[in-house]
Amino acid sequence: MTDATLALVDIGANLTHESFRPDFDAVLERARAHGVDQIVVTGASAGGSRAAHALAQAHPGFLHATAGVHPHHAHEYDDATDELLRQLVATPEVKAVGETGLDYFRNYSPHAAQIAAFERQLAIAVDCGKPLFLHQRDAHADFIACLDAVRARIGRAVVHCFTGERDELVDYLDRDCYIGITGWICDERRGQHLRDLVRLVPADRLMIETDAPYLLPRDLHPKPSHRRNEPMYLAHVCAAVAAARGEHMADIAALTRANAQAFFAL
Repeated sequence: MTDATLALVDIGANLTHESFRPDFDAVLERARAHGVDQIVVTGASAGGSRAAHALAQAHPGFLHATAGVHPHHAHEYDDATDELLRQLVATPEVKAVGETGLDYFRNYSPHAAQIAAFERQLAIAVDCGKPLFLHQRDAHADFIACLDAVRARIGRAVVHCFTGERDELVDYLDRDCYIGITGWICDERRGQHLRDLVRLVPADRLMIETDAPYLLPRDLHPKPSHRRNEPMYLAHVCAAVAAARGEHMADIAALTRANAQAFFAL
């Protein structure tokens, strides 16, 4: 099997990032050539969500979007932002609310501001009925508390770019969350534990993503000179997940595609 025959869905790529501006069309062409049929473009700020929506409009059927405010930008969240997100999630191009959640590792926004922005976006998900695209780092207890407050009133939710420990994974799975796995699993320094934990994710809750331009797989050879990750490397992530689970790459490609299409209503 070649990459081109895989039919993969990248559930999280930051294609609005400035690093993609010089060769955006070529990035999409390389993704298609390596078996990526659909990409969900992450909205992580007011401006980024607008841009993700515009990309999805320009590439119907291939690119889709999320709309949200990442916890790094939580201090920017105001009524105008809330209204913008509500307008965007009402469009067919936007498939999920987020990226939203909590990040106490970087603390680019105060904890209180992060929680407030997260709660407002959870309310949007309750109101619109679309899935949640979630981020959590070093904030598990507060994250779970916020999620639990509305879990019975929201539908599908994915904890994207999961890099946590077993107890966190169990908490997410107990709440019927989907799990997004990135190239972090390819990092022998930081991601070794993921190779064990990914086996615990039920087949119907597993999805894969690049989080491009971040998280270039560490074991990729040869590495691109610019060190920028892009969706074409999703096949490499798929292979790593398959190896860790002791399954065929084609099977992981098929089940993660089916899960993503069902989750995002692609």
